[in-house]
Amino acid sequence: MGLADLHLHTIYSYDGTASLAAVLSHAKQAGLDVIAITDHDEIAGALKAMELAPAYGVELIPGIEITTADGDLLALFITEKVDAGLSLVETVLRVRELGGVCIAPHPMAGGMGMKSLSAKTILKALRNPQVAETLIGIETYNASALDRISNHYASILANRLDIAHVGNSDAHVVDAIGLGATEFEGNTAADLLIALKNKTTKVRRQKEWSAFRIISSWGMSYMGSAFVRITGLARA
Repeated sequence: MGLADLHLHTIYSYDGTASLAAVLSHAKQAGLDVIAITDHDEIAGALKAMELAPAYGVELIPGIEITTADGDLLALFITEKVDAGLSLVETVLRVRELGGVCIAPHPMAGGMGMKSLSAKTILKALRNPQVAETLIGIETYNASALDRISNHYASILANRLDIAHVGNSDAHVVDAIGLGATEFEGNTAADLLIALKNKTTKVRRQKEWSAFRIISSWGMSYMGSAFVRITGLARA
């Protein structure tokens, strides 16, 4: 079985704290075969990481966490930036044009600045056949969610929709990478995509962090990365 974490942030995100090298190194240590870097409304880090990933023995999927008018959306397998602020349907169709697929991250979750899609919005969007072919998974386990009950509700929603279940860390610090992950048959990004479309993925939960640890670890790491942000030093 392969293992993937498809929701990772780096210092290319406004709230990320980890360099690309640190993310790739920790992903390998965590036993991940495939990762996706999904910085907020930014793809530059993911594209740079594609060049670095082979040296670390991890396969990288380029992506973005897009701020749609209706809530956050993960876009995977794309190499172009997608504008923020469009509706969910418009955003998914744009990702489709670019050859990518989408996952709904932390639906119905709140806290820590999360801008989550509602169940109603997802249900309505999936009535569009092209959206349904492109929005192929729901994040039913987000290891960084402070609102843990939202993971339960997300799982119920995914079962109702008969859509792939995805587990991710939503890591903003390196130590959180792999705390939530997705199991799939095979070990490549191509295998993962097939598993998502066939709805055969499984969620893997590692040891959960407390809400205090999530907040405090992010705060400490964010302060440590402030110098890089202020000086504009190389972010690899």
